[in-house]
Amino acid sequence: MKVLGEKKHLSRSHMDDIFELMEEDGHEQVVFFRHPGSGLKAIVAIHDTTMGPALGGCRMVPYSSTDDALKDALRLSKGMTYKCGLADVDFGGGKAVLIGNPETDKTPELFRAFGRLIGGLRGRFYTGTDMGTMPEDFVHAARESESFVGLPESHGGSGDTSVPTAFGVMQGFRATARHLWGTDSLKGRVIAIQGVGKVGARLVEQLMEEGAHCIVADISLSRMERIQSRYPDIRLMDVSEIHRVDCDIFAPCAVGGVINDETLDELSCQAVVGSANNQLEKDEHGDALHQKGILYAPDYLVNAGGLIQVADELEGFHHERVMAKTKEIHDMLLRIYEVSQKENIPTCRAADQLVLERLRQVSDLRRIFLGLGHRGK
Repeated sequence: MKVLGEKKHLSRSHMDDIFELMEEDGHEQVVFFRHPGSGLKAIVAIHDTTMGPALGGCRMVPYSSTDDALKDALRLSKGMTYKCGLADVDFGGGKAVLIGNPETDKTPELFRAFGRLIGGLRGRFYTGTDMGTMPEDFVHAARESESFVGLPESHGGSGDTSVPTAFGVMQGFRATARHLWGTDSLKGRVIAIQGVGKVGARLVEQLMEEGAHCIVADISLSRMERIQSRYPDIRLMDVSEIHRVDCDIFAPCAVGGVINDETLDELSCQAVVGSANNQLEKDEHGDALHQKGILYAPDYLVNAGGLIQVADELEGFHHERVMAKTKEIHDMLLRIYEVSQKENIPTCRAADQLVLERLRQVSDLRRIFLGLGHRGK
């Protein structure tokens, strides 16, 4: 007798592989969502909720396989734990991935289905826009659940996250200047910016106001032309060449994986500070930067301004509070630099060390019983 679904039954070894992947980095939970009516296929990975409910973006990518989508969710959710830890917000790390083409597969029904399924997690995970998704997409999801952040202002959200993100990167520039040259001033410094989208363009504006010299590159010719029309003295370069230019600070503000086996030996900067996620293709590339004497500002701290803003939405958004919190990136980065220098370890390892210590401390604090009826964290 044939058993229904027998051909599609997952082998025990395959399921064991998923648990092994979770165990590698200490993930708490992985949830697979499927809704045939809307075509939804999604994975949510929750890494660590020591600090609070998980928070992380939702990206939509036409992954070539479920394994690729799973590995992306696991990798990114771990990064969010570290990002929340360094930014000192009361949230843990999580990430959602939607398997599909953002150009052709989006529908209101898909995001409403996603909203209902995320709602079923009962506040363990909050999410919002990321690669391939827009704030407007989650207007549909938010009709089904309150677990969405980063909505348009017209729908009760906090608005453009590029404002605090760029402000946070500027704090990274200033802390780096303080550590390397003894002053927060960026006047006369040469900053090479790879990517002048929302965040990169804001950085150019603020750096030029300070008297810095900017070199920019972007895959969009129209973006570069707009920048140069406003600032004629800016130097333009090809996006694949800008990492080689002689500069004080190289600022990756576009795609990840910019620091890799090919580019490492081509860098001609004193520091790498930018808004792009996952700038190091591998952790070992952070070790290599340390060995080369190039100061690296961990990207998950420097670009945390947007995270701080959407986290603040859940408390009742207050712009001044967000900017004050984002300003603290300066002192936290200086602390990382000091630990790195004192212990002679790469800055990425120093940052990880500080996060793990914070998680330990918070875990210890939460051993204190708050009493029956308390519904806080």
